[in-house]
Amino acid sequence: MMRQHEQIVASLPRNSSCKSSSKIIPASFTRSTSNADAFHHKALVRRPAAALHQTRSGVSTFLRSLISIFTFPSFLPACRWLHIPTHLSVTPSLGRKVTGTLFGHRRGHVSFAVQDDPRSEPVLLIELALSTSTLVKEMSSGLVRIALECEKPPPAPRGGRAAASRLFAEPAWTMYCNGRKCGYAAARAWTESDRHVLRTVQSVSVGAGVIPVVDDGRKGSAAEGELLYMRARFERVVGSRDSEAFYMLNPDGNGGPELSIFLLRI
Repeated sequence: MMRQHEQIVASLPRNSSCKSSSKIIPASFTRSTSNADAFHHKALVRRPAAALHQTRSGVSTFLRSLISIFTFPSFLPACRWLHIPTHLSVTPSLGRKVTGTLFGHRRGHVSFAVQDDPRSEPVLLIELALSTSTLVKEMSSGLVRIALECEKPPPAPRGGRAAASRLFAEPAWTMYCNGRKCGYAAARAWTESDRHVLRTVQSVSVGAGVIPVVDDGRKGSAAEGELLYMRARFERVVGSRDSEAFYMLNPDGNGGPELSIFLLRI
C-alpha cells in the first residue's frame, strides 16, 4: 500500500510555477489604485495646538483631582479593618531538628520538654506517667519507645465546621512504654522550677547529669530526691496533623540507647 502511494505521488506532474519566483495572483483579483492615490493625495487634518493644550490640561486636572481623593491620609481611616494588630502572637514553627530534655526528681514523674533551640521557650511540655528512676532503668535496656495517644475530636455536625486544634494543644494522653500501658500523661504550663532547669542546661547540647534542687512550692517536692536530666537533639518527623514522632539522635553514632517518643491522635 505504501509503495502504491509513493507511485501516485511520483506520477503527479509538478507545476512550473513552483520553480518561479513570481507571485501568483488570482484571476478574480482586480487591482484598484484610485482609493490609494486619493488617500496619498489627501491632506492630513491636524488638530489645532490650542485644542490639544486644552485636552492635556483637562487630563492633568482630572488626574490631580483623582489623586487628591485617594491620598493615603484620607484613604487609610476608611480602611482601618486592614490594620493587623501587633499584639497577636504566632507560635514559631518547629524545624526538622529540635532540642528535647527529659528531667524530673528521682522519685517523681519525668517531664519531656521540646524546644526549637536550646535557649528558646518550650513549645511542648508533657509530664509523663513514668518516674525518673523507672525511665533510667528502661534506658539501660538500650531501647525505649514511648507512645502518647489521645482521641480525635468528634466530627462536626452536618453543615458545620470541625474545630481544628494543634496536636501540641491536646491536654491529656494515654501513655505506653515499650508496649505497656503506664497511665496518663498531661501537658502543662511550665513553672519556675522548669525555667530553672532549662536555663541551667541551656548551654548543654547533649548530656545528662544532676541539677541542684529548687523548691517551687509543690507539696512533697523536697522529698522527691535529686533532680536528674537528659538532654539531646531529636529528629522530628511529621506524619500528618494527627501524628508526630521524635527520634533521639546519637551524635557519635556509636549505637547508644534508642529513644523514640510518638504523639498520636486516633
